[in-house]
Amino acid sequence: MTAVLQSPDRPAGWRARLHDWFEQRQAPSDTLTLAQRNVYILPTRAGWLLATTLVVMLVASINYQLNLGYLLTFLLAGCALVGMHVCHATLRGLAMNLVAARAHFAGSTATFDIKLTNLRKQPRYGIGMRIHDAAVRRAEREREPQWVWADVPGEGSTTLQIAFTPGRRGLQRLPTLTAETRFPLGTFRVWTVWRTASQVVIYPAPEKTPPPLPAGEPRPSGLAGLARLQSAGETDGVRSYRRGDPMKLVMWKKAAKTDGHGSGDHAGLLVRDTQHAQQHALWLDFAAAGSGRTEHRLSRLCAWVLQADKLGLTYGLRLPAREIAPGNTEAHKRQCLEALALC
Repeated sequence: MTAVLQSPDRPAGWRARLHDWFEQRQAPSDTLTLAQRNVYILPTRAGWLLATTLVVMLVASINYQLNLGYLLTFLLAGCALVGMHVCHATLRGLAMNLVAARAHFAGSTATFDIKLTNLRKQPRYGIGMRIHDAAVRRAEREREPQWVWADVPGEGSTTLQIAFTPGRRGLQRLPTLTAETRFPLGTFRVWTVWRTASQVVIYPAPEKTPPPLPAGEPRPSGLAGLARLQSAGETDGVRSYRRGDPMKLVMWKKAAKTDGHGSGDHAGLLVRDTQHAQQHALWLDFAAAGSGRTEHRLSRLCAWVLQADKLGLTYGLRLPAREIAPGNTEAHKRQCLEALALC
């Protein structure tokens, strides 16, 4: 007792090591079918209290020769045993599948979906899931991971959404999960541990107040392109709306000031001519992202990528070991963010 009190962090350390050892025994997989070998059962606090009460009732019935006492004791014991089998069968045979997780930003709440499939005709009630990973739980010591509860209909499926907060960027394995139920009486806890195999890309956290975008670099053919655009009446990277232009390129402030003369539903709209009128190539360079630490530079580059994409600009990305050619599509944005995450 004295040794435990002298080291208040020791029990948490032992629990963390026990969790890590238990997880290492589980084979990583994105699908799991629960069976006898991977479903565990133990009485809950209410179950131990019920067992103590039954023992007291049995001793009293024996001492005072109470036939009704025997009847009530064995009736309650029988109900508890039936509840134990029903509780174990609620998880046994359930199939769990991990839905592909989307990329998220570091420090923000990331979510992924779990599909529970019930192959039998009887529904399954009161099934809960939460994060079991000891490392994630230590990082979120101030708030315990929340349970997500659901019922699975007979010969049907239900999707649960699990949330966690990744603390750093990069390619990370999804946290280990635990599923449990205490249905129907709450006297037994049946649970399983699921070690997932999928990984998720975590982008750097974007800087909250980044500086303006860097100045563009002159294109080799900038002068020739400028003369051609001026002859066509399109200057300053602005032109009239054409069918098929992305709506995010529309300059709504200028459109609100026009009278809307012309024909067509989009008459008077102006858009940024990102394909031809941009006479300077916008490069987001790691070397020009400040003089701070690597993580701070990546955070600023992430904010610049999001800002350039929001403005509909064509931009490229230069990193110490990689260069991504300029583009302005959604796939290009994801490629740049993934490069920052894995830098």
